[in-house]
Amino acid sequence: MSMEEENRSDLDQRKLKRMLSNRESARRSRMRKQNHLNDLVNQMGKLREDNSRISAQVKLRSEWYATVEAENRVMRTQVIELTERLRYMSSLLRSLQAASGMVMEIPDPLLKPWHVPCPAQSIMASANFFQC
Repeated sequence: MSMEEENRSDLDQRKLKRMLSNRESARRSRMRKQNHLNDLVNQMGKLREDNSRISAQVKLRSEWYATVEAENRVMRTQVIELTERLRYMSSLLRSLQAASGMVMEIPDPLLKPWHVPCPAQSIMASANFFQC
């Protein structure tokens, strides 16, 4: 073999080696891209599940809020009605007291039901609590 042929053979071997190395590098790159794509698809599925779960929770909480708001409206109306009844009864009692000469004092908190005597204490009641 002549020197020129050896150089050509070395050059061909280096080209072949570089070509094989490039192919292997490209294969690894495709595998990384495919793995990344698979990870993204899995993440998308999990995010969709999370989104569905959160949407269902928001819907339930919204329904609960609407129910509580409706109960609150009923209770506010009942408080107004009961306050008016109490004022009427208080007025009637004062009239009776004046006519009989007796003096009875009605406790102030009964006339102001919106002032809670112990504000640190929570009050729980259903809409049926105030029904007569």
